[in-house]
Amino acid sequence: MKQKAAQFIILFLQREASGGILLILAATLAIICANTPGVYQLYEAMIHLHFVGWIPGIKALGLNLTFHEFTNDALMTVFFFLVGLELKREILEGELSDSRNIMLPVIGAIGGMILPAIIYTLLNFGDARAMRGWAIPTATDIAFALGVLILLGSRIPNSLKIFLTSLAIFDDLGAVLIIAFFYTSKISWVYLMLASVCILILKGMNRVNVLKRTPYLCVGIFMWYFTFKSGVHATISGVLIALFIPLLKDTSEKVSPLKRLERQLHPWVAYAILPIFAFANSGLHLHGIGLEQVLHPVPLGIALGLFLGKQFGVFGLSFLAVKLKIAQLPSDINLKNLYGVSILCGVGFTMSLFVGGLAFHKNGMHVAFDERLGIILGSLLSGIVGYTILRFTTAKD
Repeated sequence: MKQKAAQFIILFLQREASGGILLILAATLAIICANTPGVYQLYEAMIHLHFVGWIPGIKALGLNLTFHEFTNDALMTVFFFLVGLELKREILEGELSDSRNIMLPVIGAIGGMILPAIIYTLLNFGDARAMRGWAIPTATDIAFALGVLILLGSRIPNSLKIFLTSLAIFDDLGAVLIIAFFYTSKISWVYLMLASVCILILKGMNRVNVLKRTPYLCVGIFMWYFTFKSGVHATISGVLIALFIPLLKDTSEKVSPLKRLERQLHPWVAYAILPIFAFANSGLHLHGIGLEQVLHPVPLGIALGLFLGKQFGVFGLSFLAVKLKIAQLPSDINLKNLYGVSILCGVGFTMSLFVGGLAFHKNGMHVAFDERLGIILGSLLSGIVGYTILRFTTAKD
């Protein structure tokens, strides 16, 4: 029995869609905990627990974080670090190294960020507090969206997977820039200067061809701390550190530090960090939620931004780019396929929750609505409709 269970776990983890499935399970568990009497109190106590306060000097460093803060500020830095590694590899030698493959996902990503923000703004214009959430529906969750795509099996052309992955990478890059410029609190220039010194050190190590990963990660820890204390969101440091990790072509003598790190981090991020994040951020309390709460401009703007804004923004701008010959559509996909995958881009779960936390729950801000309702509704609609459209517009296995 134990051997069969172990084999099942191994087979599950080997499936490309397993990361998205774990995210769904973690989010579902959080919602169950948040709506079960007795368990809700335990759930709230756990995510607000200052669980590292016992470490000597941790309070003096200002790092006595709650479990929720540790997840969002520290664990998610590892996620953004992995995003940075993937972005660098794809641009230097992957699918994005060919300029012909870049334009379509770049243009699609731009449309998929602009139109959702416009829809949200139209519904919330004039409410300064609500307008803090304008960026929530601009994000695409690659783990969820790609997981849904992979569930369709071999009927999905590989170029469609590449398009979705590439678009999500540029989407994540856009999210990083949005967080840096629009969700940064009061700046401490001293700590920002110290973080800049770390960047110079990382650049110097890369230039003199330091190939061991440990020096980069040690400097990176200091950079994370200085960024955290500077007022800029700490996760930004993850992307910046990744850009200096050396990328080498694998040979019999040398292994690329970047590729090795990417391979080692991917299972930790997919099977641990993102599910933990989903569990810590998805505890939506459903008691008393009715039509009035759903139709509140904030969750409604998010849901419509994700479901309508994403699909029409991604597809509309991509279609226009193809017709104007600015970009080209891969030969093995058609416009129906492109439309279906554009709907899937509205699955914004992880990144939308992350931006929502920065917009409405940082520094103890209290609001009379729950943006997670719109995120869950918009993501569910996009996932279900996108899957259905693709199932009927792609060839059978």
